[in-house]
Amino acid sequence: MTPVQRQALIAQYEAGYAEVAAALEGFPAGHLTTRAIPGKWTAAEIVHHLADSECQSATRLRKLLAEEHPVIQGYDQDRWAETLGYNERPIEPSLALFRAARESTAQLLGRMTEDEWRHLGWHSDAGAYHAERWLEIYAAHAHGHAEQIRRLRAALGA
Repeated sequence: MTPVQRQALIAQYEAGYAEVAAALEGFPAGHLTTRAIPGKWTAAEIVHHLADSECQSATRLRKLLAEEHPVIQGYDQDRWAETLGYNERPIEPSLALFRAARESTAQLLGRMTEDEWRHLGWHSDAGAYHAERWLEIYAAHAHGHAEQIRRLRAALGA
């Protein structure tokens, strides 16, 4: 990955919260837990997932930066959604957590050296893992979920 490509991904990562917030604008509050598309998450599930995922991703990057031989543990996101009551809790705290974790992590990205971007760790599900791979995944993550929210809103006719 070139520095120019990396900067574009960092900018995309930094814009992720705003993209999700924009997708939620005008979403009918009474339908946040409506499963408008069979087999897909609700808007509430997406927001809680983003908060939990962002906390995990923040920890992953910090492990890659601060540990000599970092091990990144995978998790079952569908089980988290089910057992952590994603459709039973208000989304506002999770939306704030998503924003704060992302903003805090974005502060680290511009400080990283070339060696830090390529420092190798091990992911329990994916194997060899480094910060450039982390950035490729998380730069697009929020944007993909923002698009899901937009599709849900369209399915609801809102």
